[in-house]
Amino acid sequence: MNILLVGSGGREHALAWKLAQSPRLGTLFAAPGNPGVAQVATIADLDVTDHRATIDFVRRHQIALVVIGPEAPLVDGLADNVRAIGVPVFGPGREAAKLEGSKGFTKDLCARVGIPTARYFRTTSRDGALACLDDFGESCVIKADGLAAGKGVVVAATRAEAEAAIRDLYANGPVEAVIEERLEGPEASLFVLSDGTTTASFGSAQDHKRVGEGDTGPNTGGMGAYSPAFDLTPDLEERALGEIVRPTIDALAAAGTPYVGVLYAGLMLTADGPKLIEYNVRFGDPECQVLMARFDGDLIETLLAVAEGRLADLPAPAFRDAVALTVVMAAEGYPGTPRTGGAIRGIDAAEATGATVFQAGTRMDGDTLVSAGGRVLAVTATGADVAAAQAAAYRGVDAIDFPTGFVRRDIGAKAIARG
Repeated sequence: MNILLVGSGGREHALAWKLAQSPRLGTLFAAPGNPGVAQVATIADLDVTDHRATIDFVRRHQIALVVIGPEAPLVDGLADNVRAIGVPVFGPGREAAKLEGSKGFTKDLCARVGIPTARYFRTTSRDGALACLDDFGESCVIKADGLAAGKGVVVAATRAEAEAAIRDLYANGPVEAVIEERLEGPEASLFVLSDGTTTASFGSAQDHKRVGEGDTGPNTGGMGAYSPAFDLTPDLEERALGEIVRPTIDALAAAGTPYVGVLYAGLMLTADGPKLIEYNVRFGDPECQVLMARFDGDLIETLLAVAEGRLADLPAPAFRDAVALTVVMAAEGYPGTPRTGGAIRGIDAAEATGATVFQAGTRMDGDTLVSAGGRVLAVTATGADVAAAQAAAYRGVDAIDFPTGFVRRDIGAKAIARG
């Protein structure tokens, strides 16, 4: 069967890598893809923001499944328009995608159906945001309401930091924002497949959001991750499913906007139990890389069953017992103004160590692979435990020649220290 994969990041390279392993695959098309995706897929000359052109492509190439990787096309309603011509899509429609497209929408849904999450305040003005700070004590979290590629959140440790973040947020006029209490505890990411009615857990991961070692500096889209997230015990996972994820799926179904795809629940494991930090309506990046490294099934079979409403017919998704860990190599200046154009060499040498290198912010300059900025590579490896996976991933990192890039050297370190 022919498949169209939408997206161009490390997440999409990981999905393409796993989809290409399925015996059910005919031709895998990718748009816009990247040089890494091009190793396992046919790059389509297609602007996926043009929904009419995308539908024409799907018809012309007899696409049997569309897999939408990033959030923006989902929020834009691409899944709805492709489904309208009878083609299965892995990814939620526009209304269900508001779980990520609007933080205010999600917080209001949580309040309506009793999902445990942080106390919050919605505002459209700077004065309103500043006025609510007294309700949250010395520290709070400031979130832009819309899509922000993983960087629209400021965790303010002091009143001064919160006020500065609010001034920055409203520097160019009114915007939607959510101000909420700062939750305490370890974070974990839980991934759940949903075909609109049936749900199935699809692994967990521990992300490393801050740009600097020791979890310092600004938030990023993610500087590394490992899977599984050991802090999310089976008991806590079942609580998160029962108290957070399933009520969300049920509420969307009751509203006539069923959720079809993967739901990524960012959780804080507080002393009172799991609480929702935020939802993403797609696989995380770089969490997808470690999930695909551990997933032991046929990805096409799984995603197609979700898209066709047949998830209940499949056994529970199976994962290897191994730990997977990925280290992001980012361009100098990220997450501010990243440097572009730096040459990248040694990927073959890195993969010779046993690692898998997923490309994200890359492009070809003639015959040379160069950085396109941002998060550039995700060097991924597995091992019997976090320490072994970490050592294997950094062996891969050290084999790569990327002078204008940088990494965090402590991905997984806290888990190793806890034993």
